Amino acid sequence: MDLPGAARSVVGDESVAARVSLGGEDLLLVTPTRTVVYRAEGLLSDESVAEYDHDVERIAVEESRRKATLRLDYGTDGERTLSLPRSRVDDALHPMMAGVLVAAGVADSGETVTNTFRFSELTVVVTSARLVKHVGSTAWDEGYEEYPYADVTDLRFEAGDHGTAVVLVTGDRQERFKAPNDRARELREALVDAVLDYHGHDDLESFRAARAADAEESSENDGMAVEGLSPLGDDGGSTSADGASEEPTGPPALDVVGGETASADDDGGSADDAADLAAEVSALREEVARQREAIEAQRELLDQLIEELRRGR
Repeated sequence: MDLPGAARSVVGDESVAARVSLGGEDLLLVTPTRTVVYRAEGLLSDESVAEYDHDVERIAVEESRRKATLRLDYGTDGERTLSLPRSRVDDALHPMMAGVLVAAGVADSGETVTNTFRFSELTVVVTSARLVKHVGSTAWDEGYEEYPYADVTDLRFEAGDHGTAVVLVTGDRQERFKAPNDRARELREALVDAVLDYHGHDDLESFRAARAADAEESSENDGMAVEGLSPLGDDGGSTSADGASEEPTGPPALDVVGGETASADDDGGSADDAADLAAEVSALREEVARQREAIEAQRELLDQLIEELRRGR
């Protein structure tokens, strides 16, 4: 990439991920670690180069009729400002946000930041692996929220008179936020493409069906694990699902007295043991029946949930 000598000397061996024209020969260059602003020599100023590291704690955007100012808060290291034409602020902010997310550990170094949207008090960043949302007057600070696509089970858009609601479903939770109708289509296309690419599907219908099937399979596996548990008797021994002992009881212990064989238990003791065993087996059967009823109720609830998800509720 052909760069002015002063800018090239500052960039050094770093790769330039984005190049934004600021008018005339002025340039904003974004590398993995910093933003470099080159100002060409003019009638009122000399040639200059400024660097802005990406490890910021806060980014605020202030706009006037023709100019925009980015305020970068570095915490104890103070604050720095970057002025640029208002028409270029979004072009500049997007690659800078990508660098900031990587520096903050929100996005991985190999993660692609595809879109940045500013909707008044809401900033939405779409990456190849997650959606990052920040609510407030600033475009970025530590109060962000992130929603990894790995957790998303459904994605819906509900159009309204004053905006379009974006609904991200993650398990049994829903995250909703509104986008202005004039930008809703752009946001929808970016987010749908990112989610489908991440999960390897061509459309939302196949994505929803696959996620519902995954949830159903996971529930069935959980149910089988619960059903396969063997209740424990009072003595800690294991029993099968129908209550029968898994280990043979064997014959009564024998004791040899004076060369004669005799039973260690009398008839009364054997009768008492048999009664106790019968009572224990009956109790275990009742417990197994209760477990099966609970599993069936869970399955019915899951079937209802899957059906509602398929209807888009």
